[in-house]
Amino acid sequence: MSTVPPPRSHRARRHRRGLLAASSALAVGAVGLWAGPGFGASKPADPKATALPKPDHVVVVMFENQPFSSVIKSPSAPYINSLAKQGALLTASSALSHPSQPNYYQLFSGSTQGAKGDDCPKLGTMTAPNLGSGLIAAGRTWGSYNEDWPSNPTTCKSGKYAVKHNPWFGFKNVPASTAHTFTAFPKDYTKLPAVSFVVPNLCNDMHGIKSGCKKSVATGDSWLKSRLDGYAQWAKTHNSVLVVTFDEGKGSDQRITTIFEGGPVKAGATTATKYNHYDLLRTIEDMYGVKPSGQAASGKDITGIWK
Repeated sequence: MSTVPPPRSHRARRHRRGLLAASSALAVGAVGLWAGPGFGASKPADPKATALPKPDHVVVVMFENQPFSSVIKSPSAPYINSLAKQGALLTASSALSHPSQPNYYQLFSGSTQGAKGDDCPKLGTMTAPNLGSGLIAAGRTWGSYNEDWPSNPTTCKSGKYAVKHNPWFGFKNVPASTAHTFTAFPKDYTKLPAVSFVVPNLCNDMHGIKSGCKKSVATGDSWLKSRLDGYAQWAKTHNSVLVVTFDEGKGSDQRITTIFEGGPVKAGATTATKYNHYDLLRTIEDMYGVKPSGQAASGKDITGIWK
């Protein structure tokens, strides 16, 4: 004869329900823990839509053909190294092309625009989107300050000046009135455009030329201090930014120095994230609500260096 088990007590049933409730709570908690970035319903932050400052002015200074190792910690560049300590240093910034001219076009327009070498292009003919035209379309101001420029937009080379370092002259949609010689760089920095590029001549940009000067990091460092330290110091208290960067490195070493200094910049910051010219272009365009130019659309904003 089979034995029928006795009915469970109310206490046993309550104990079982308690265990089930506790298990459910643990399961929900576990889901909550895993529902962070990359899991569950929460979406990770879009690296192309990160919070950026909105500076009143950004001045970008371009130097030439020096790898990171020839500049940072070099006794030949005391001023640039002081900026790196006072401001923010990108330790994994790199060029995109060789020789010089393609890099300048990439930084200004997100494309080489077909440039493969340093030959003079057909000036004033290109209509592709670029930083200058984008800023103007967005209601912002743009300008370039070109040392020893002979005030003729169709000049390819003259003395220590070379248009291969001045890509804006290639574009029909960038007004000639936005170009200036460096002597026109305002002493009243409030009169600067929202964004401007400064290009030293072939001696002061560390490039050097056979008939005029030797390639010299010290020359460029001294030039930067004497010409733009005033702006660098002013920018710290006036919501403005100085960017110092290079077109390319040397040979297989294409890691370059890129430094940010100014009011919105976190002093002493460094980032080892890999960035290139497209990322710098994208960052400046995003600061001012400009539609990304060319391959800057696939670039990412520079982060981790802002207050």
